[in-house]
Amino acid sequence: MDTLPPYLRVAAGIRRRIESGELAPGDRVPSTRAIVRECGVAMATATKALAALRTEGLVRAVPGIGTVVTAPSAAGPVSAPSAAPGPTRDRIVRTAVAFADAEGLATLSMRRVATELGLSTMALYRYVQGKGELVRLMADAVYGERPLPAVQPADWRDRFELGARWLWESHRRHSWMARAVASFTRPVPAPNAMAYTEWMLRAGADTGLSKEQVMHLHLTLFGHVQGLATATDLEGQAVQDTGVSNDAWMARNETQFAALAVTGAYPHLNSLGEHGGFELDLGRVFEFGLSRILDGTAVLVSKHSV
Repeated sequence: MDTLPPYLRVAAGIRRRIESGELAPGDRVPSTRAIVRECGVAMATATKALAALRTEGLVRAVPGIGTVVTAPSAAGPVSAPSAAPGPTRDRIVRTAVAFADAEGLATLSMRRVATELGLSTMALYRYVQGKGELVRLMADAVYGERPLPAVQPADWRDRFELGARWLWESHRRHSWMARAVASFTRPVPAPNAMAYTEWMLRAGADTGLSKEQVMHLHLTLFGHVQGLATATDLEGQAVQDTGVSNDAWMARNETQFAALAVTGAYPHLNSLGEHGGFELDLGRVFEFGLSRILDGTAVLVSKHSV
């Protein structure tokens, strides 16, 4: 009779797949949602199983991808320290950020972060009031990862390009950020996020635009980044949950798209497939939108400088 705890049985199954070569270095292992679906276990059990494999050094979390098999040179049991570090708010937040990077914000919970840390759920509440505060702290930690330069570029356009690209890259590293800071009308007190807004407002201080116009420009750029980042997050989560890549998804639905195309109802959409086709690249969409927003702003700035 198998007396292993459920999470160790799940971990053992994934370990066998790694040792047999079925899952090679760099391959994504099943996400917690996939484990729940395939093994019929609770979400906490799936979380503990992946945590056990990470402790062994067999898998690691990769932002925007999920949990993957480590390279052979990196694999092997992780030596336990003589005294495990106690929980601190910073450690809790860093653990939650790593979890959200690998598994997504939707699956984050106080219980699952506690499992990652080897603590009881109630222990976390001594440091964080709940998930809402935890997500706020996570987002603010991301804003503090790579501060913008204190000395801004001389040209106003260069400043806003720098600020917008900085935000875009932050969202690319942590795709869950698009959902974590989704509210415009109900901002929360977050020092690093407020420092970013202050930097962007300072970027437009000498343009001749009113404070309201500069704030509107900042929010327009923020919304542009957030919209594209949300699409990236949703697509990445879909791949992680289903295991179906975007190319495989298109191939799976090719027949249905072809049937719609032959009706002749979508001539402009159909024309995108001509001359080599159209390849959607959200990075290029970001750059296109950024340039057009700032082109329009340049017209407004020129009116104020006359």
